[in-house]
Amino acid sequence: MKIGMMGGWNTNSGSSFHAELIGKEWIESGHKLGIFTFYDYAFHGTAITGVDEPYVRRCFTVSSYVPQKLDPIPFLISEYEVFVTQDLGMLPKNELGKIFKRIKKRSKCVTVIHDGNLSQNPDFYQFEWDSVVCFDERYEEFLKPVYGDKIRIIPYPCLPWKLGNKEDARRKLGLPMDKKIVFSFGPAAKHIIDIIPDIAELGKKYPLLLLIVSKERDIVNFLKSCLPVIPIPVKIIEETPDTNKLYDYLYAADTLVFNKPSASQVVVSSTAFQCLGSGCPIISRNSNFAEYFDKEVMKFSNTDELKQQLVSVFEEKEEYKKTLESAKLYVTKNSYKEIGRMFIDLFKSL
Repeated sequence: MKIGMMGGWNTNSGSSFHAELIGKEWIESGHKLGIFTFYDYAFHGTAITGVDEPYVRRCFTVSSYVPQKLDPIPFLISEYEVFVTQDLGMLPKNELGKIFKRIKKRSKCVTVIHDGNLSQNPDFYQFEWDSVVCFDERYEEFLKPVYGDKIRIIPYPCLPWKLGNKEDARRKLGLPMDKKIVFSFGPAAKHIIDIIPDIAELGKKYPLLLLIVSKERDIVNFLKSCLPVIPIPVKIIEETPDTNKLYDYLYAADTLVFNKPSASQVVVSSTAFQCLGSGCPIISRNSNFAEYFDKEVMKFSNTDELKQQLVSVFEEKEEYKKTLESAKLYVTKNSYKEIGRMFIDLFKSL
């Protein structure tokens, strides 16, 4: 099958991660893929994380860029039987709308919804999709009045279960062997600032290291300014790691702490889907970023629960073991290969 996909690629956004996982599965399964993605000066996300493959064309701006731009030629001369958009809200919709009829004449058209509520922008609704994909029933509930039976639920994909060696990873990264490492990364790392005092309390019993990997200037600057008064060691690495490097950090860490508060709309945690397969237990604030997970992540609603979860990980207690078992089952069921196949089945049914 020949597939064209428009959206993020090789950037650190959730929609890019989703596109890359299913796109690479399609290629591995023998399908032909062409990617249309953002110009490198106006993309969705905060950093470019990879080198573009030969089948990638950077040919439009993110919707917030002024003026919006879209080069129509790559869309019009490429061959594809199915055209897929990822995260329509981030795309230059009116520019795409000018050529959409030509695209629709020769391909089935599918959009993957990443928005957590119905858009109030009329430009969003100018396209006649053959199918509208969302991640779970929460999305389906608010989409159904607009898209009806065109909606298909296909879960967010995960990287495969692939464990690493903690000592090897720490040696490779130059991290200490004798510390319990609490890890946070990317834009979400700013939220760990609020719970550093709670984590630090456990430093009286456990030798701790707080590891922050981020290129977010406000996070890095603030943490550096606080270093003199933070009572546990903090290592800040200014980097936006690709997936392989990220997994090295996850293998080295004892836990990934995710303290992001609830959003005002439906959300998924691309961070969790990206990291579950590493076997590094995720301790998450009990917000709607984690509400779709059951026992696959460890959740806390207050300081005592946070410390209880950290102790469970540090001492490898029963809850920690059950979390890893549940995470492995979830990742296996929702691997990028399974999800990629579900998309192909959908395309064939249209």
